[in-house]
Amino acid sequence: MKTIWITAFDKEKDATRVAALSQLLKQYGLATQGHFWVDEPEKLAWRAGLDALNAARADLWLILADDDTLAKPSVRYGLSVFASSLRAARGSGFPVVVSAVKGIEDMPTLLGDATVLVESHAAWPAKIVARANLAKASEPQDHRFEVVGEEQLGQWFAIGPRSGEWHGVVFGVHGGDAKIDFQAVGPRGKLPEKTVLEYAQEGLTLQVGEREYTAWAVRNRLGDGDAYYARVKGSPESILFLPYTEDSEASATILPLV
Repeated sequence: MKTIWITAFDKEKDATRVAALSQLLKQYGLATQGHFWVDEPEKLAWRAGLDALNAARADLWLILADDDTLAKPSVRYGLSVFASSLRAARGSGFPVVVSAVKGIEDMPTLLGDATVLVESHAAWPAKIVARANLAKASEPQDHRFEVVGEEQLGQWFAIGPRSGEWHGVVFGVHGGDAKIDFQAVGPRGKLPEKTVLEYAQEGLTLQVGEREYTAWAVRNRLGDGDAYYARVKGSPESILFLPYTEDSEASATILPLV
C-alpha cells in the first residue's frame, strides 16, 4: 500500500480537512501519515517532518496550503529547504503535490515543479493515486544540494557534484540577515568530525545583477562521494554556488529560497 505524507499548517483550521482527505484517500487504497508544520526555520523545525517522512517510507508528499500560508517568507524558506533535502534523499523525481481549496497563485521557487491540485475537483483522488504510483521524470542535475543539521549543530548547507569532480567550491548567501560562519569538507551524508581545508577563503563579495552575495570558498577536490558543508545562520533569500574558479565571469547555480 502506498503511503501519502500530509503536511498541514493550522491544527485548529486544518484538522477536519486532514481527517476528511485521509478518509477519502483510504477509499482509494492509500495509507496516510503526516504532521503539522512548525514555523521555526531558525531551529530547523522542518527537519523533524522530513525525517519522519523518510522513516515512514512515504511515496508522495502532499502539502495542504493556501496563498496566505505561502505568503510567509519563513514558511516559503522552510518548504524550499525541505523540498531540496527530500530530493537529495529520495531522488529529484519524488512526487510532491500542493493541494488547495481554491488554487495557488505564488509557489515557492523550489516547489515550482510540484503538481498543484484543487480539492473540490472530482478528479482530485485519482490524480493523487496516479502521482503516488508514478514518479515524475526530471532532468538530472549536475549537483547535489541539501540542508542538514539540527538546532544544536546549526544549519549546514551540503553541496557537491553528482558525478565527476570539482576542484573546489565557492558558496554564497544573500538576504535574510544570513551569514556563513564555518565551512568544512568531508564524506557526503554526515557532518565531518575533522576537516582539512585547502586555500580557504572567507568574506568574498560576488555581484549578480543587483544582488550581492557574501561567499566563502575552498579548493579541496570533491568527487561524487564528497560534500562541501557551510554553516549558515539566518534564512537566506537565495544561495549561490559553483565549482571553484578565479574567472570573474563564471557560471553559478542560484537557488531562490523564499
